[in-house]
Amino acid sequence: MALVFVGIVGLIAFIAVILFIADRFQTGDAIRRNYPVIGRFRGLFTALGEFFRQYFFAMDREELPFNRAQREWVSRASSGESNTVAFGSTRNLDVPGTPIFINAAFPPLNDQYAKTEPMLIGPTARKPFLAPSFFNISGMSYGAISKPAVQALSRGAKDAGVWLNTGEGGLSPFHLEGGCDIVYQIGTAKFGVRDVEGNMSDDKLREVAAHDAVRMFEIKLAQGAKPGKGGILPGEKVNAEIAAIRGLAIGQDGISPNRHREVRSNEQLLDMIAHVREVTGKPVGIKTVAGSEQVFRELFEAINARGPDSAPDFITLDGGEGGTGAAPMPLIDLVGMSIREALPIVTNLRDEHGLKDRIRMIASGKLVNPGDVAWALAAGADFVACGRGFMFALGCIQALKCNKNTCPTGITTHDPRLQKGLVVESKYSRVARYALSVINEVETIAHSVGVAEPRLMRRRHMRIVQANGRSIPFNEILPSHNPPDAP
Repeated sequence: MALVFVGIVGLIAFIAVILFIADRFQTGDAIRRNYPVIGRFRGLFTALGEFFRQYFFAMDREELPFNRAQREWVSRASSGESNTVAFGSTRNLDVPGTPIFINAAFPPLNDQYAKTEPMLIGPTARKPFLAPSFFNISGMSYGAISKPAVQALSRGAKDAGVWLNTGEGGLSPFHLEGGCDIVYQIGTAKFGVRDVEGNMSDDKLREVAAHDAVRMFEIKLAQGAKPGKGGILPGEKVNAEIAAIRGLAIGQDGISPNRHREVRSNEQLLDMIAHVREVTGKPVGIKTVAGSEQVFRELFEAINARGPDSAPDFITLDGGEGGTGAAPMPLIDLVGMSIREALPIVTNLRDEHGLKDRIRMIASGKLVNPGDVAWALAAGADFVACGRGFMFALGCIQALKCNKNTCPTGITTHDPRLQKGLVVESKYSRVARYALSVINEVETIAHSVGVAEPRLMRRRHMRIVQANGRSIPFNEILPSHNPPDAP
């Protein structure tokens, strides 16, 4: 036993000497060069810091981008556990910007419960879409997320009656196998609907539109996490399956330009919308991020100059707080208006130009819990699209490894060993329960404020906490264009 102990000590000493020499003579890290061996612990503790903060040190409502209270709500909802709490709220109601819903003095009785009604999108399309749910799954591409993740989302969306957006990576068999409603996103690279030169192909558009499950097309102009920036799928990830789905050659880099090359003005954008709608026969909208009021004012003026039939059937408005698998930090942190600021401004402009009943507004960007969704509906949205909430429902632990192939829950990795942790038969029911829980609790809020349907909530039904700790009605901060917040 003593010999074993001496051997272990000797091995440790030998390794320490090797590391000492390596650290002393390397030139890339000043800390390790000046403090050999010991300096290595700084990197280790830095790497482990985010995990220790997540589990031990951060308070329930402190952590970013999503705090523990938000994630735990999704976890309980998706697992079917009760989301009732005891003793009192842990939320600090003095934080500026906090919405507080105004309960009705004489709310409807329980048998007059606020129930969601379907809403029509694209009334001028040959095949309009009567969307059953105000809460839906936003774009997450196959490639950015794994095969079992897409399968679970598709099956869960079907069970919950919500739509699933494909993201810009094209339509895979895994999107279709669950039988849910699908929104096909056309990204700047036209993946899935491109010819060999990378231009949009009408034949490919017709092939996609031939699927009854594909209900709408969304032309992606920008996303909240990286407005004005395209993306790249490295060629080593483009296997035969990905290549066939995206319309690439095996091993070819999948490069997304920062905009559609053929769209340089509002007029050309409206031309593109009209063309895709004519070829597919289905509703067509756009996804973008607000940077200024003037851009949207000019868009709505261009629509009215042509006539309301030229309008996009919907606008998905993403906030600067939106998520992605990978983006430069300056874009994630500093570019694009928050959905909290942008949504009421853009809906006011839409209504000011008489397009309220023509263009449906879809809000996106960190709207994960029922209060967030209810806020968006009251602020002017017709629908809410959520991505990261559904990732939490799939089992995401916010490991912050989406931009690598090491996601420990199998959601954003293509490593077969890690994907085994995501069992579709178990996870799809969590997806459905999460969606239904959000819908049910938003209906509960609507019932409390005294309206018969969640979309009937208005800005007058909310107060917003100010810097002095007092709250004032939201419609006094930014009045609706239809005073007094009329339907």
